[in-house]
Amino acid sequence: MNITTLSTSSPEHQIFNFNILGNLDITIRVQQNPYQLPPEALFQMAARINKKRSFLFVSKVLGKHLPVRPATSVLSGIALAARLLEERYSLAVAELPAIVQGIVHQEKSDEILHQLLLHPFELPEPLLFIGFAETATALGHSMFSAFGSKTEYIHTTRERINELPSTIDFEEEHSHAVAHHFYPVNKNLLRSECPIVLVDDEITTGKTALNIIREIQRHFPRKQYIVASLLDWRSQEDHRKFQELEAELDIKITAISLLKGEIEVIGAIGEQPTQQTIVASAHAGTAPVVIPLETAALTKLSFSSITPSGFINTQPYLLETGRFGITAEKQRELHGTLRELGQALQQYRTGRALCMGTGEFMYVPMMIAAFMGDDILYQSTTRSPIHPATKEAYAVQNAFSYENPDDPAIPNFIYNIPEQRYSELFLFLERGTSDERLNSLYAALAQLPIPHKYVVMFC
Repeated sequence: MNITTLSTSSPEHQIFNFNILGNLDITIRVQQNPYQLPPEALFQMAARINKKRSFLFVSKVLGKHLPVRPATSVLSGIALAARLLEERYSLAVAELPAIVQGIVHQEKSDEILHQLLLHPFELPEPLLFIGFAETATALGHSMFSAFGSKTEYIHTTRERINELPSTIDFEEEHSHAVAHHFYPVNKNLLRSECPIVLVDDEITTGKTALNIIREIQRHFPRKQYIVASLLDWRSQEDHRKFQELEAELDIKITAISLLKGEIEVIGAIGEQPTQQTIVASAHAGTAPVVIPLETAALTKLSFSSITPSGFINTQPYLLETGRFGITAEKQRELHGTLRELGQALQQYRTGRALCMGTGEFMYVPMMIAAFMGDDILYQSTTRSPIHPATKEAYAVQNAFSYENPDDPAIPNFIYNIPEQRYSELFLFLERGTSDERLNSLYAALAQLPIPHKYVVMFC
């Protein structure tokens, strides 16, 4: 992939050209870069297998499609927390230079994060944070985790829960999986009038944020919303739609981001995936070892999920993921528990390790990884179908697919596993299921060029 910088006089007002697979040209005009973060430290580009939107900003800090130091990923959420304090409350964050250093220079992130966890920020008023599934569940949780009190967090989910009604439902129109559901165990979670912070990794048009705001206002009206994202690419027309909704609903919407600008898209990518080169490995075919992770410190929720095909999984969920809501008080207890679990898993390590979350289950394994010692990288499986291509500077070099254990009709993907990089893989599953339904996942793991593979199951 070709990348051209047309203006380099300032971190703001730069223009970048990206050519994706020879068929798609993206021009980015940076308008705001408050922390002077190099765009190349935040993302790479790839082509989506999606008729609605053929390109993807592949985050280098999110811990989804690309491996990242887990502490760096959490720091990206804390950087958004600093933006919130600056923009809404005019409060400066003394630790900001260290936070930026941990994002740009990932090798410095571990020490910086552990110091920040000891000294969380304080808020002048209560806030409710909502992260968008599946990609921003950990980002929203990380932003929420930066504050010591007066906060609660919940993330939307693609899953259907049998025992709870969905409080609100809305759609992410451009996505391959459009429906979002909302299952707070605290029925009063949305009944306050406190401002809501909506957290997503990237905003292109802002339609998803507008859809959930409209739905919340219909049932639980309030006056203030904050839309937080790593990247904000809304056009002038998109900004006008935000202003129109503000006037229609008599509300205020504040948008904050680490990088803001506009994009221009020329060309398209076909629906058929590009040819993938499968990584040949001496370790292909190695079956994973299952590690049952037992802890009484995490709260099990006896809810079951149901798929469109009618399959019901009765394995319990974890409260601490944020899918059902989590308070600041519970969050303070969580880090100590995840530290103990991370230290317990160190006995399986022999070298550089890759820890992997699954789908929406990102923050808990990410923080466990952060406590598993040095030389750890983290990423997650995903529903997002992306064209893989072995081209320089292209974000997705290879891909491995498997059937979702609960719903085989939904393909899931693992991206960017190079040859001879990792000694161990630790893949984390929030909930188990039958061996038969896990066979496709196990077969995909067997193809990964990693000598030792572990599936960590919470029980």
